[in-house]
Amino acid sequence: MKTWDAAIIGGGIIGLSLALEFRKHRLTVAVIDKTEPGREASAAAGGMIAHSDPHTSEQIIDAAMASAELYPEYVHEIEDESGEDIDLRSQGTISFSPANTNFPCPGPRPISIDELAKLEPNVSPREDGWYLPEISVDVRALMQGLVKACKHRAVHFAVGAAAVEAVIGKNRVTAVRTEKSLHAAGVVVNCAGAWAGEIAPLRFPVKPVKGHMLSLVSHQAVAGIEPTREEKPLVQHVIRNPGIVYVVPRTDGRHIVGSTLEDAGFDKRVDPDVIQRLHQAAANLVPELGEARMLEAWTGLRPTSPDKLPLLGETSIRGYFAATGHYRDGIMLAPITAKIMSELVRGETPSVDLSLFSPERFSEVR
Repeated sequence: MKTWDAAIIGGGIIGLSLALEFRKHRLTVAVIDKTEPGREASAAAGGMIAHSDPHTSEQIIDAAMASAELYPEYVHEIEDESGEDIDLRSQGTISFSPANTNFPCPGPRPISIDELAKLEPNVSPREDGWYLPEISVDVRALMQGLVKACKHRAVHFAVGAAAVEAVIGKNRVTAVRTEKSLHAAGVVVNCAGAWAGEIAPLRFPVKPVKGHMLSLVSHQAVAGIEPTREEKPLVQHVIRNPGIVYVVPRTDGRHIVGSTLEDAGFDKRVDPDVIQRLHQAAANLVPELGEARMLEAWTGLRPTSPDKLPLLGETSIRGYFAATGHYRDGIMLAPITAKIMSELVRGETPSVDLSLFSPERFSEVR
């Protein structure tokens, strides 16, 4: 039976980013997932790299800033490896709540009503806001690129059977058992997102938090008219009204609208009433979106720990690591998570202090 240097449970953005990072350091890698990689929560996300959001936990600010700095090169490498064109936008964010100003320059800055009207004439709220130096990414394109880049780097994919347990021998991990087979590995990393707590023998206290989202295109696309680059999308910046709605533009004219926070277990059904409310909230922010055509509506399940901080590090079992529980920050933290987990597994000092994120901080993990 083949033995891998590392077996990664979960083919979301965290698992695939880590797999790619491992391969850069010549580790052999198997990614184990019950579905095709990139099809679950990661692909459902809006793609905001919101390191300047005032609601970003102070405990993850250092990691968030480091990850945002890594993002352009991270995307460039994936594009180069995969041949995919990933829509990384650096126009920034306009937010209608106080920004987190504890950042080095260039940092968030206030914008007046007049400046807002010039920057975003289609935005309805005529009030002072904040410009945040953030980026956003087309997550579906990113996930497609990650899958192709991993295959290009000879990552092995074991798809179609859920991981059941990390197999332990003499207090160290030896393999991952799925519903159908056994995958021997010297290191196992649980990157299973909202499903991380379902895998024995350590029941990580991670649960799903459901979020509804939708995608809209402007009236130009509805009429079959190809808009000019200057005309699409209706807004150039991410527009955020925290706690109510956000609108994330894509260069191809789509507008991603989200999102809700729902304690609904693993229920991924779409509620039309919730989608209608989100559409109306987006129209309150950008009136022309009220007449926009809906392309798609969906839900995603965010992996959330009791303190809403990720679980990053080695467990009480030698060779068994966790990289999960990123809540709303999985897309943002993917590059830095891959970097620090690779450093940790390879015996180096992680670039970010992981003491706050130890999986062992929860007594109920056994």
